Parts: sequence; C-alpha cells; structure tokens
Amino acid sequence: MNDLLTIIKGRKSVRTFDGRPVSAGDREKLEQYAQTIANPFDIPVRFVWLDAKEHGLSSPVLSGETLYVAGIVDRVPYADVAFGYSFEKLVLYAWSLGIGTTWIGGTMKREAFERAAGLAEGERMPCVSPLGYPARKRSIRETLMRKGVGADTRLPAEKLFFDGTWDVSLSAEQQETLSELIEMVRWAPSAVNKQPWRVVVSGRDFHFYEKRDKGYVGEKIGDLQKIDVGIALCHFMMGLDAQGRKAEVIVSDPGLAVPDGVEYIATVRGV
Repeated sequence: MNDLLTIIKGRKSVRTFDGRPVSAGDREKLEQYAQTIANPFDIPVRFVWLDAKEHGLSSPVLSGETLYVAGIVDRVPYADVAFGYSFEKLVLYAWSLGIGTTWIGGTMKREAFERAAGLAEGERMPCVSPLGYPARKRSIRETLMRKGVGADTRLPAEKLFFDGTWDVSLSAEQQETLSELIEMVRWAPSAVNKQPWRVVVSGRDFHFYEKRDKGYVGEKIGDLQKIDVGIALCHFMMGLDAQGRKAEVIVSDPGLAVPDGVEYIATVRGV
C-alpha cells in the first residue's frame, strides 16, 4: 500500500524530457502491461504507440519527447470514465518504470494525432501522453505552467468526502480510518487541477460524483471531468486492491440531493 501511495504522490506530469528514446525493454513492458488493463465498465480502451519523428507529432508544451501513446475508446455511454480509469493505470505503471507522462487533450494538433493513431468512425481519442525519461531540470515554461494551476496542491479531505449527505464532512475518526484511500483520491491528477470528484460515504457504499465546471466538454475530447472522475476511481480501486480488500463498482444512483452542476457517476460497493 505504501509503495502505491508513494508512486501516486510522487508521480508528476512531465513536459521536459531528456531526449532519449524509451528503451526496448521498457517499451515491451509498457505494451505488455497495456494488454492487461481493464476497467469496471467493461469498455475496452485501445492503446496506440506513436513515434514522434515518424509521424511528425509534437506539442508546444513539450520538449525532448520521442514517443507518444494515444488512448482510443468507442463513443458509448461511460466511455469517458472508463478511459480515465484505464489510461491512468498505464500512466502509473509508466512512472513505476521511471518513465514520465502528462495527459494532453488540447495542446496538440489533434488531427495529426488522430490520423497517426488510425482513429475510426465511432471512436474517440480523448487524450494522448508523451512517454520518456524526465530531464534533470524542468523548462521555465513547465515550471510556470505547474505554478499557474497549483499542481502541487490538493483540496482537503473535508471538501471531497462527505458522510451520508452532500453537506456533512466525514468525522475525524472516519478520515483516520480511510486516510490512505482518501490520499489516493486526493492526489489523482485532473485537468488544470480542478479535482472535480466528490465522494459521499453511505455505510459500505462510496458514491462518486462529478462536480462540473464549464468548458471541459468537447465533441473530439468528450467530458474531460468525467475522465478525471475515472482517474480518481482508479486510484480508489487500486488502493483497495493494495489493501487486499474486494469491492465492486456499480452504477446505481442512490438518489441523494445534490447541488446544481453535480452528476452521479458510480458507486463502489462493499468497502
């Protein structure tokens, strides 16, 4: 559990790479691991490996990258959440190998990436990520980007987790009991660090919600904040697995009263 939490809290978005290609051994490990990735919604996410030079791919926020991975999913209900869940598993595994990543949904020539990835009708490529070894020093541009979104800060537990109803925070005792799982969720990455997930605890059920902000939905990308909730859900389920605890993810809206702009996503049952 501590190893997983160390990976989750230690992993940072990397935009400045040292220019070395990903080694053949590391790439083989990544590709083999990607084939094992599943999500609780049984929606396949296809991973496509793209050589930057071969396909003429780049992003204005990156430097030194030589390889990208694109994630592709069918345009079906819950595809956004499933994508976030599956893509994050690959991101965390890459970091465990010393390989840097960063989620990119907009700062790229999307048409070029979609063409290189062989995107078909009925499919969506919400995000891609570079894959490479982090440079010893971040670029000034990357440092300013991280500072601008407060990349190293997170909302406190009392603003993310609630007891039975939307406006009641967990008690100090509950927070202590769930502290490792809470930290797993708190340190999930999200678009411009908005942290749009909220969790209502009801007995052994953990209800995950999306607290929406404007401007994060697009025809090409999908709902970025649903992707973010998928990432948080992935962290939570990986945390349970690390603790040797079994639970299931179901979609069964408990019908709780929630504020405007909040949407139920899924429930983890049996924690």
